[in-house]
Amino acid sequence: MNKFYITTPLYYVNDEPHIGHAYTTILADVINRYYKSIGYQTFMLTGTDEHGLKVQQAAIKNNVSPKQHVDDYVKRFKKTWKKLNIEYDYFIRTTNSNHIKKVQKVLQNLYDKGDIYLDEYEGLYSISEERFITEKEAEEGDYREIKKIKEKNYFFKMSKYQKKLIRHIKQNKNFIKPETRKNEILGFLKNPLNDLCISRPKSRLEWGIEVPFNKDYVTYVWFDALLNYITAIGWDVDNKKFNNWWPANYHLMGKDIITTHAVYWPTMLMACGLKLPKTLLAHGWWLTNDNKMSKSIGNIVNPLEIADEFGVDALRYYLMRNMVLGQDSSFSRESFIKRYNADLANDYGNVINRITILIEKNFNSLCPEPGKYQQSEHDIIDFTNKVVSEVDDNMKKLKIHDALANIFSLIREINKYLEIKQPWKLIKIDKSKKSDAATSLYISAELLRISSVLLIPYIPEKATLTLSSLSQKGIKQHKLDFGQLKANIAIKSPGALFPRIEE
Repeated sequence: MNKFYITTPLYYVNDEPHIGHAYTTILADVINRYYKSIGYQTFMLTGTDEHGLKVQQAAIKNNVSPKQHVDDYVKRFKKTWKKLNIEYDYFIRTTNSNHIKKVQKVLQNLYDKGDIYLDEYEGLYSISEERFITEKEAEEGDYREIKKIKEKNYFFKMSKYQKKLIRHIKQNKNFIKPETRKNEILGFLKNPLNDLCISRPKSRLEWGIEVPFNKDYVTYVWFDALLNYITAIGWDVDNKKFNNWWPANYHLMGKDIITTHAVYWPTMLMACGLKLPKTLLAHGWWLTNDNKMSKSIGNIVNPLEIADEFGVDALRYYLMRNMVLGQDSSFSRESFIKRYNADLANDYGNVINRITILIEKNFNSLCPEPGKYQQSEHDIIDFTNKVVSEVDDNMKKLKIHDALANIFSLIREINKYLEIKQPWKLIKIDKSKKSDAATSLYISAELLRISSVLLIPYIPEKATLTLSSLSQKGIKQHKLDFGQLKANIAIKSPGALFPRIEE
C-alpha cells in the first residue's frame, strides 16, 4: 500500500490559535483526507512547540509554572482542531519525555561526531525573536528589543553542509514549493552559511531541554522543535515504524519559517545521516485589509468565531478556495459571505435540494431506475470522468483551489443538465420506471454522489450528510466511477445544509 506522511509546523504556545494556524492545519487535513480517499495509508502530524524564553516570561508574568502555562495553551489548540474537524494521527508536544530523550540523543551523537562545538559569540540579540540577528537585519528595523550579548554557546556546523544542500535543492525540483520560495532559499545560500547557535545558558533560559554534555545549557528551538518530525514517528525507538513513514511527503508551513525548514532542518538531517523530506511547502499569509494579521494592530481573525457563526465546513471551504498556494490572500467578511452564497448555498445547496426533493415527492423517496441514455447523458458522464481526473491531477500538484473549482464546475453542470431536462415537467407526463424523468433524476443523483465524494476532504460534515441522504452512509471507500447508486435505494432531502446568508 502507498504511504503518505504530512506535517504541520509546531505551533508556539504563547498565543491563541488564529486563522493562520487554522489554514495550515486544515490544508494538511484536506490533503491527508484526499490521499486517504484514494487508497493511501496516511499519517498526519501536528503539535506544539513548548520551550523558550517567551513561555518562561509569560509563565512568570501569570504566576504559574511553565508547564502549567503550556498545558493551558495545548488545550486551546486541541479544542480548536476538534472543532474544525481536523483528523490528525498524532499530536506531539516538545515537552513529551520521549521527544526530550531523542533530542538529547541527536545532540550527543552530533557532539561526539564533532558537528557541535562550544564557542564564544558576541552579537546583536533580538529578545522578541529569541535569536541573534545581523547588523543589516537590525538596520532594516524588523526586530524589537535588540541588545548586544557576549556569551559562550554551542554551535552546529551548518556551514559544513552548505554545498550538499545547494546540490540537493537544484537536483530535486519538488523539494521546495512554490518556485519563488525555492529561488529565495537559493539566493540566501549564495552567501557563506554561518554555523547555527543551538544553545542558551541556563542563567538566561531555564525552560528548555538540557544539553546532555553540559548541564549548564539548554538547547534552543531548532534542535528541539524541528526534530519532532522524526521523533513523532519512532526514530531510534521503533525503526520499523520510522522507516514506514520517513521521509515525509510534505512539510507544510507559512512562508515566514521557510529558511528554518529549508536550510536548518535539511542540514540537521544530513548531519544525522537521514534522508530529506520530499517536499517543503511554504504557503502565503492571510491578510486583513491587505495588512498582515498582528496582535498589535488588532486585526487577528479567530477561526472559532467564524465557524460558530457560519459553520465549520463553510470556513474550511473558504480558506481552501480563496488562497492560491504560495500567494497571500485577504480575509474579509464580505468575501466570505460572497463565496459562501455563490458556491455553497446557490450551487451545491440548490442542486442537493432540487434532486432529493423531486425524488422524494415523485418517486416515493426511492432512487428511480434509469432508462436509455441519450447523448446529453453520455456527455455529462464524460464530463464527470474528466473532472475526477482533473481533481486528482490538481490535488497531486497542490493546486487545491483549482481542484475545488473543478468540483464546482461539475456541480454547475448538474444544475445546467437539470435546467435542460426539466424533470419536474417530464414527471407530469410520465413518472414510470425508466422514463425520461427517472433517467434524468438518476443521472443527477449519481453525479451528486460523485461530487459529494470529491468534496469530503474539504467539507467532510456536509458532504457526508449529503451522501447519507443518498443511502451512502457508512461506506468506507467511496468509488468515483459512474453507476454506484442502485435503483430503489432510499433518497431523502437532508434539509437546508447551506442556508443563504443575507448580506
